[in-house]
Amino acid sequence: MSSKADRRAAREAVAAYHEAQLARLLHRVGEAIDAFRSDQLDAFEVDQVLFQYSRAAKELWKFCNIGSVELTASLVNRNEPSIDWWDRGAPKGR
Repeated sequence: MSSKADRRAAREAVAAYHEAQLARLLHRVGEAIDAFRSDQLDAFEVDQVLFQYSRAAKELWKFCNIGSVELTASLVNRNEPSIDWWDRGAPKGR
């Protein structure tokens, strides 16, 4: 069993990863809103981006919060998995 300090360090590593990945996802949302404001995207296209963001953020949350924080931290610290969270949020084809 790991010590309190090890678990705290693991939580901090996962939290930092989570925040960095959320920032990347939010950057895409910002780009879509900017494109809407400059008439490059319509409201439906931006809505699709927001939908994909929501799904991607949920997948990221599950990765960071379900299961052993120590295991998740070890994966994050080894840069594994190299997950494209945006892609994970893409709607499934019918």
